[in-house]
Amino acid sequence: MKGFLIALICSFTVLLGLSHYSFANNNGDEKSLVIAGKIKSGVGEAVPYANISVVGTVKGTYTNLDGTFEIFDLKDGDYTLRISAVGYKTFTREVTVIDGEISEVDLVFLESDVQMPQITVISDKDRVFSRVPGSVTYIDQREINTIAPISGNEVLRRSPGVHVVDEEGAGMRVNIGIRGLDPDRSRSVLVLEDGVPVALSPYGEPEMYYTPAIDRMAGVEILKGSGQILYGPQTIGGVVNYISPNPPQEQEGSVRIQGGQGGFFSGLVNYGNTFGNTGMQVNLLKKRADNVGPTSFDITDFNTKFLFDINEKSELGLKLGVYNEVSNSTYIGLNQIMYDQGGQDFTRLAPDDQLDVSRYSISFSHKYRFNENVRLNTIAYAYTTTRNWNRQDFTINDSNTPPANWTGVEWGDRSVPRGAIFMRNSTGNRNRQFAVAGIEPRLEIDHKLFNINNELTVGTRLLWEQANEQRINGTKAGVKSGNLVEDEVRTGNAFAAYAQNKFALSEKVDLNVGVRYENFDYERDIRRRNFANIGIRDTVLLAGNVIHEIIPGMGFNYRPTQKLNFFGGVHKGYAPPRTKDAITELGDVLDLDAEESWNYELGFRSEISNWMFMEMTGFFMDFSNQIIPVSESSGGVGFGVVNAGATRHRGVESALIFDLSNLFGFSKSKLSYDINATYALSTYAADRFIEDVNINGNRTPYAPNWFVNSALTFETNSGFGARLSLNYVGSQFTDELNSELPSADGYTGIIDAYTVLDAMLSYDVKKWNSRFNLSVKNATDARYIANRRPQGIRVGLPRFITAGYEFRF
Repeated sequence: MKGFLIALICSFTVLLGLSHYSFANNNGDEKSLVIAGKIKSGVGEAVPYANISVVGTVKGTYTNLDGTFEIFDLKDGDYTLRISAVGYKTFTREVTVIDGEISEVDLVFLESDVQMPQITVISDKDRVFSRVPGSVTYIDQREINTIAPISGNEVLRRSPGVHVVDEEGAGMRVNIGIRGLDPDRSRSVLVLEDGVPVALSPYGEPEMYYTPAIDRMAGVEILKGSGQILYGPQTIGGVVNYISPNPPQEQEGSVRIQGGQGGFFSGLVNYGNTFGNTGMQVNLLKKRADNVGPTSFDITDFNTKFLFDINEKSELGLKLGVYNEVSNSTYIGLNQIMYDQGGQDFTRLAPDDQLDVSRYSISFSHKYRFNENVRLNTIAYAYTTTRNWNRQDFTINDSNTPPANWTGVEWGDRSVPRGAIFMRNSTGNRNRQFAVAGIEPRLEIDHKLFNINNELTVGTRLLWEQANEQRINGTKAGVKSGNLVEDEVRTGNAFAAYAQNKFALSEKVDLNVGVRYENFDYERDIRRRNFANIGIRDTVLLAGNVIHEIIPGMGFNYRPTQKLNFFGGVHKGYAPPRTKDAITELGDVLDLDAEESWNYELGFRSEISNWMFMEMTGFFMDFSNQIIPVSESSGGVGFGVVNAGATRHRGVESALIFDLSNLFGFSKSKLSYDINATYALSTYAADRFIEDVNINGNRTPYAPNWFVNSALTFETNSGFGARLSLNYVGSQFTDELNSELPSADGYTGIIDAYTVLDAMLSYDVKKWNSRFNLSVKNATDARYIANRRPQGIRVGLPRFITAGYEFRF
């Protein structure tokens, strides 16, 4: 923790400096209430959690549960208030502050906004999420822009309880671990975009080889509690929902470019408008680099949304997406000898390796209001993903003996057993094509069972998925043709049904009770493979299985005051086994049940005052049969071999936000400090022997005890902004044996704790509709191991500087 404490002290030093600057430029203004009021709907109901901002200043606030709000510390003058809330059209109101006296205003939303009908994880973006039965985080577009991310990993780390492991440095394949779960390929997390799953095959192969680009997102929702019952198939670690921008009511557009070292470039064009009853939103992202750490890539990402306001009862949404990526992503990393020698951190050991990813997606979303109490939301989707990966073969052995087809290129040191990497003159082309189609109607009913207010949600999901996998071995490095040695098709049909009822037991207490049924019918059709002692043969090996599960959950919210919310819940965690794990290469069906756990959490969140927000959650996850695939991406030697074991994950996650400008009464600037901290203890919880060692009580791989993310943010009315952020990750074991000494090949060994500091400056020129920014990632140029997967050491990104410009129209 030493590095973390030093960095924290640095942050507070900057904080004091900025505080002095702010005091000097606010002329000693005292804290005083100048604007107060209440916001209502057109029918007279209070609108909680509406956002009120003072245009041209950094001032703003949220309404309370009863719709009231207060704004402090504005000098005399005329101001424009901008009022927005989910489900209503944004409007403005002029107010005047005279002699520092309170200006009372009552504001009314006259009409509802026409929204893109889509499934979101968190229905209301309120400050304390007072109606959500679980730990949640919502990261909005303003925060994303402030981060100026190279990788979406930087954004996800802003949520407590979320540990993200870097792989290639650009975040193209996200590895998310929530509350101590293994982050490899985000297998234990349900990842969505606008409510639609994005994994290769959501049930049979949930790996994240494609990740939505954070550059084009309007927000990210993260849910970790019992509210997951409505979503699936994964309900173990949590739900991450990327939210893309919706069609606006009036013309909006922007052009954003960001450039930096190593040929890094990100360019995004956005345009949206509404023509009569039809709204549209189009964005085109071009992102590339020659050297971001060891990685080069070229990405083209096009997305468009259409919103059709059919009539007063229904809206129809259409979304289309095209993604294409070419990168030199690879599995091979440094061995320990190379890392210790230094000077080779970003050497391309297999320069011909290439990954091609293309994705085509379409989704329809429809909302129909039978009446004010009954609504039907339906979403239908289909997407295909092609993931062709050309990777050069290599050999590592105890005797450091070169293979017969050695190219003559070697890395490391032959004097150390397993200390040399020999590059072979052959290639494994791992070509895979995936297709997914699904439909999910969801009915929402407000009713008066037991003479209390109830919200019932019932729905069903039908999903079909298919994976086609081939392996083609080339006889030279870099070639994409050769001998077809593996060919198979994996197909799955899933059916899910769920119901959840929210009982408003009183104005202060909500109780959520829900249950979901999952049924997954899958088969593996092996058509060609390499048999031991026989060789490559065409074959007919077809096997299948059906699994089903009942997944209950319950959660509560208790709001003793308007700004304090206690929450808690329990739910059954569920994840189906991967098809290629559950059926062997010989067509044998293994007795693998779904992955199961019981997950508990208890916490509170509170806006303690107008300058302090706090959330704290205790959690406990008890796995009876966590399934651990020994895959190449997790550092193993192949697919199909699994181990089952019990694990326990317990800890505390917390978030603190200090709005120091409200505390000190700043009128011309905004100063805030936040810290997200998580302590998690993740261990094996049953006797299991590996190499005659009982691992019961050992920590699970890639589960640091501590991880902390913190930011100090400063803004002024003139448009200047600055941020200093810190990310601390505690030490991690990389294998089940908890080996501390590193292996010569770099695959295992402890990963030491590390601290990374980022800095950002921005200037918003309102009269030019422009924003300039400068960001420095890893400002101290810290050298650290980020990962020992898939096959060797990945060094964290060094100091990386980018500059950007955005024009809005």
